[in-house]
Amino acid sequence: MDIQENGFVKKIKSFVLKNDSDYFWRLRTKALNANSKFSKLYYQYRYSKLMKSMGSAIPLEAVIEGKPELPHGLYGIFVSRGAKIGKGCIIYQQVTIGSNTDKDSKGYGFPTVGDHVLIGAGAKIIGNVKIGNHVKIGANAVVTKDLPDNCTAISGELRIIEKD
Repeated sequence: MDIQENGFVKKIKSFVLKNDSDYFWRLRTKALNANSKFSKLYYQYRYSKLMKSMGSAIPLEAVIEGKPELPHGLYGIFVSRGAKIGKGCIIYQQVTIGSNTDKDSKGYGFPTVGDHVLIGAGAKIIGNVKIGNHVKIGANAVVTKDLPDNCTAISGELRIIEKD
């Protein structure tokens, strides 16, 4: 007999597996909005354990406006403290949304990602860049410049180096 997944079954799986985006979002929300000092510390501790177990770093100080979709879970996702991520974003594994802390650099600062942005596996968004709304960033692309709304960014062309 095939069991159809309803809301209750999904919540049980989320609680047991503890690696999906729903669990991440609920734990993050509880850590940010806890009423008492004790419960805030408790949820922050659980949140940090989740980050460590997934090899991720998404600090509570990062501004995430809406629940992101994480198709492959949290594995290897890194977000800087000052980064801002808009609503409805899809973030694949091994993504970095990182700051540039070199004050002498023209890209000094944190990234701002717009709404409904798809960030492909292994993509890197580094420095004080603004990513527009409805943008797609391809796998392994490195973004260091602003991207306008409704565009696609991909990495460079494949180079083949043959040996003699």
